[in-house]
Amino acid sequence: MASDTTISVIGLGYVGLPLAIALSRHFPVHAFDIDRSRVSELRRGFDRTGEVASEALESPGLRLTDEADDISRASIHVVTVPTPVGEGNVPDLSAVKDACALIGRYLSPGDIVVLESTVYPGATEEVCGPVLAAASGLTCGEEFFLGYSPERINTGDREHTIERITKVVSGQTTETADRLMEIYGKITDGNVFRARDIRTAEAAKVIENAQRDINIAFVNEIAGIFHKIGISTHDVLAAAETKWNFLPFKPGLVGGHCIGVDPYFLAHRAQEAGHDPQVILAGRRINDGMGAFVADCIADRLAGPSRVLVLGLTFKENVSDLRNSKAVDLVRRLQAHGHTVDVHDCMAAPEDAFDRYGLRLLPELAGDGYGAMVGAVPHDAYAGLDADAIAGLLAGGGLVADIKGLWRDLSFPAGIRYWLL
Repeated sequence: MASDTTISVIGLGYVGLPLAIALSRHFPVHAFDIDRSRVSELRRGFDRTGEVASEALESPGLRLTDEADDISRASIHVVTVPTPVGEGNVPDLSAVKDACALIGRYLSPGDIVVLESTVYPGATEEVCGPVLAAASGLTCGEEFFLGYSPERINTGDREHTIERITKVVSGQTTETADRLMEIYGKITDGNVFRARDIRTAEAAKVIENAQRDINIAFVNEIAGIFHKIGISTHDVLAAAETKWNFLPFKPGLVGGHCIGVDPYFLAHRAQEAGHDPQVILAGRRINDGMGAFVADCIADRLAGPSRVLVLGLTFKENVSDLRNSKAVDLVRRLQAHGHTVDVHDCMAAPEDAFDRYGLRLLPELAGDGYGAMVGAVPHDAYAGLDADAIAGLLAGGGLVADIKGLWRDLSFPAGIRYWLL
């Protein structure tokens, strides 16, 4: 297999790059991206996402390329481009369509095209197949074949890497699925689950993250309830978690490229089928509104416009990924209340924060006289701050707003107020 199978991976982001490297340990891989600066950085051994070490980029089977012609050298093509939601939270498959149109120009009879990007059930066959057929002039299901293997990359997670997880695989035909089982089995030591068909695999992906979204939405809703009646949500959860089957979800901001997006793919398909997805969209409404809710709680505790320091802008802890960050909603709402907001993030790239959101990150965590400090993202560096360091950033009577319970065990100096979501 390794001697006669060459693979192209289209899209070298958080999903595509780790996959390309894992595959290159067993197969020749042409790893392609349209972003020439991205490819140039990777060739120099630098991954701006922080997901891949420089030595991994030296895999002898890996060819990093921005030359589309290299796609023609492969017979297996894996698409790992972004699938965000656009206006009205409608799935945006434009990058997938563009990737398929590009691959189609180089498609040969017998080739397999595998989609790893998150889509709604049916998209691989209903959207990708026709685009590939039109671009190649070949017949889908007869002259080339489709597969779907949902990505399960957890940004910043060094335990559940692609080599250590169960990989779900599906194919348009039995023979296609067999071949993909063998290929993906090489990188997972055979830990592969064969889905009944492509639509089943697509559906499995979206419900994995929709389930988490709904569970977090429940905890966020009870946080709103307990806030109104004066009970600490974290104290309640600490008691409830002593029951053996209680699910230990925590309140907070829910963004990112999976949990904050995938439920909309499922909801979109449900509505097309004539079903009103009430629970799924209710969970999204609650989670999408948490930034504003937290900001309003903080504003209620401040006497007029204040200087506010927000710690953390990435979508979750200990990663540099700013995609679909809900901490931005918190910042915008505080600004709308008339507060001057400074933002520090020890993980994010300042240029990325400015390009995406127009926000200038503080170069260092320093200063004093803030009316409030908000622990928005629980990076380890912030969890390690002691009470004196935090108090030193605040004016007298300043507020510590702790969204994730980072500092709930600290004793702050007199005059420093503490609020826990």
